[in-house]
Amino acid sequence: MDILSENNRLAEWNRGYFEGKKIVCFNMVSSPGSGKTTILEQTIRTLTSSNKIFVIEGDQQTTRDADRIEKAGAPAIQINTGSGCHLDAKMIQTALKKIEVENQSILFIENVGNLVCPALFDLGEKKRVLVISVTEGDDKPLKYPYMFKSADLCIINKTDLLPYVDFKVETVMNSARQLNPALEFILMSAKTADGMAEWYEWLGKQ
Repeated sequence: MDILSENNRLAEWNRGYFEGKKIVCFNMVSSPGSGKTTILEQTIRTLTSSNKIFVIEGDQQTTRDADRIEKAGAPAIQINTGSGCHLDAKMIQTALKKIEVENQSILFIENVGNLVCPALFDLGEKKRVLVISVTEGDDKPLKYPYMFKSADLCIINKTDLLPYVDFKVETVMNSARQLNPALEFILMSAKTADGMAEWYEWLGKQ
């Protein structure tokens, strides 16, 4: 059986489930250490008073990120993939049976830190959000083109470190837009909260 074909079939089931329950689902992808969890913590603390937020966490081992998310104020479930480098649609289906995501809520899926495998696997999300950090270098679109092709939004995080690293924002944007002209960008420092307002505005439009 074609793994991707079967995954896509299950992803469409997930998408129909989300649409039926009016759940807006975001697939957060990045390399390790880009700041996905910190962004989600800040988002939950700011938006949870007016939005129902749920999180599915993907990591090879530990429940550290799920613990952080719950401490921030949102229900979370951890998926440990062991040697696996990505989440797939079947894993999301299984997680949905264990965490009761309410109607008219926001679901964030924090994928395993990896810029290769997660790009290939549709989870049924409405939007794919790619997070990169300025500490990773500005050649990421050239090295990992499919991830940038498949993303709807690219958050460039840790901008407070720009004065200290060799990273050109324009280089990333230009390279990425050659691959995906529709890709949107938000410059952000989750640590200082710069750019978080633009992120919340973007979420609201979805």
